Amino acid sequence: MCGLAGFIGFTDSRRLADHANHIQNHRGPDYQGSWSDDHIALAHQRLSIIDISARSNQPMEKDGLVIVFNGEIYNYRELRKSLSEQHGIVFTTESDTEVVLEAYRVEGANCMQRFIGMFAFAIYNQSTSQLYIARDHFGIKPLFYSANSDRFAFASELKTLAGVENIGTEINHRALIASLNYVWVPGNETMFKGVMKLPPGNYMTVDKELNVSMTAYVDPFKGPTTVNREADAIAQLDSVIQRSIKRHMVADVPVCSFLSGGLDSSLISAIAQDHTDRLSTYTIATSAEDKKIERMPDDEKYATKLAKQFGFDHHEIVINSDIVKMLPEMVRTLDEPIGDPAAINTFLICKDAHSKGVKVLLSGMGADEIFFGYRRQKATLMAARYRAYTPAIIRRAIRSVVDGLPVKIGGSGLRVVRWAKKFLSFAELPLAQSYMQSYSYYNENELHDLLGGKYSDDVKSLYAEHDRIFASGYQNDPINQICNTDIQMFMVGLNLTYTDRASMATSVEVRVPFIDKEVIEVAMQINGGLKYRKGESKYILKKVAEKYLPKDIIYRPKASFGAPIRSWISGALKTMVDDVLSEKSLKQRGIFDSSYVRKLIEDDRQGSDDNAYRIYQLLTVELWFREYLDKPAGQFVSLA
Repeated sequence: MCGLAGFIGFTDSRRLADHANHIQNHRGPDYQGSWSDDHIALAHQRLSIIDISARSNQPMEKDGLVIVFNGEIYNYRELRKSLSEQHGIVFTTESDTEVVLEAYRVEGANCMQRFIGMFAFAIYNQSTSQLYIARDHFGIKPLFYSANSDRFAFASELKTLAGVENIGTEINHRALIASLNYVWVPGNETMFKGVMKLPPGNYMTVDKELNVSMTAYVDPFKGPTTVNREADAIAQLDSVIQRSIKRHMVADVPVCSFLSGGLDSSLISAIAQDHTDRLSTYTIATSAEDKKIERMPDDEKYATKLAKQFGFDHHEIVINSDIVKMLPEMVRTLDEPIGDPAAINTFLICKDAHSKGVKVLLSGMGADEIFFGYRRQKATLMAARYRAYTPAIIRRAIRSVVDGLPVKIGGSGLRVVRWAKKFLSFAELPLAQSYMQSYSYYNENELHDLLGGKYSDDVKSLYAEHDRIFASGYQNDPINQICNTDIQMFMVGLNLTYTDRASMATSVEVRVPFIDKEVIEVAMQINGGLKYRKGESKYILKKVAEKYLPKDIIYRPKASFGAPIRSWISGALKTMVDDVLSEKSLKQRGIFDSSYVRKLIEDDRQGSDDNAYRIYQLLTVELWFREYLDKPAGQFVSLA
């Protein structure tokens, strides 16, 4: 895992490359290198995982090609053997970087079909001055770029491009609105006009005249499914998950694992244990004080039990209210205004692991998206049945009662009421709109009010884009239709984004065995009725897990990888909320309706509505403005 950047057509591209090494130093503390000619300057920051010797430092130049590579190719040994035996390639290192370079030399863009891994890389042809840039199948690794007629730049992090000769100086209001609605930025846009993300499963070429072309090398999932028998699905999944985890253990440094005590991380850890002497595992715990205000999962209890059973070298990190002091720095680290506190958990675990010399952690991320594991997914199907079978007069009566209930009494949250209010916010909508609203923090009218009636076209485009993605496949299989939407939206837009930034801020690589080319190809061929069956989410994955895990781990209630946001908003963050989201501050910014924001805050404090996550995201957005707009360009430093 590393960082990379490149610059063409700038006044001093080599200086910018060196500056990129400074800004992204946390991504690769083991070595920072740069390379340039009269056309381009390339930068690379190395976190040594495979072939940790100096001979594999980057940028790597070989026979007219120069590569900067971020990520891992887990099947690089097989590819290396094939390239050597069939094409006579002579390798000078033991790295996967050189395998990527030689695969491209032999096969051109067709090499992408052979890679199993996570990656973003650029290869420069010295004789033609053509640049080739690619990103992995599902967007595990980031790649930002900015292009116009006389300049081109790319980097692993948005902060590296922000402010470079007027790149990243104008807000993209469509991305801003999306971040308010989802608490993350979906799709291929960024918070800045003129800066984009290379889409997952795509490569681009930039010729000497800076003409840019982009090509998708991955066919989207559309269905129909082909695996309909439970026994077949279990056999295929078991085999492919085992292979994936074994591949993800490939490294020349120890590989460790997240362990929440839930299904996904437990399954990965149990299988990974077979491929190492003793697996080190890490979990997060919540302080007793925060649990008084907001009920949090007992991850530490289940993780400790599992660690004892399997003999893991287990570590527990306690999160407490003091963590909010790092909020502005976390906003800077994450590149975009991401209001999911799971990023803080990831940072804390990775920081603790890094202090113990760990460079690689396995994560169970992705299983919920591809196997129908989120509560909101299940709730969306429940809403469809609720609409179909509950008479309208009864639904109206239920809505009237629930609307009048408080979400908090005497400082203690009423979770059932919160869930009921959220459920009713999307229960009357058609399937596509219902699912979008299930993980939205506003509806269209509320966004209009928050923004004081501005940017109405951008608001409408948000809904149109979600409808397009939802309709892109599995028309007769609503369960896989939802999973497919999450792969394109939630998985890459939120989970992979915060995981990359938060982990790399501490110089730790996070690997995601469920987000594997072969695993997802198998998973998305399994009939939706095997993913959600007999009221059980992730049914088929749980049947696979019965071979490896105790049933009280497999079938424990679903727990989120979150933090006590409601406790923070009503306690430790209260003063910051009043300061950062004051009427004066909001009016100076000129984007949000200050009276609407004040009402959100007051309703939350009075317990009449649950607005904690809305407030947390508004706080995050304003802090992002202060970090990325109000400070001079180039101020960014690493968090760790």
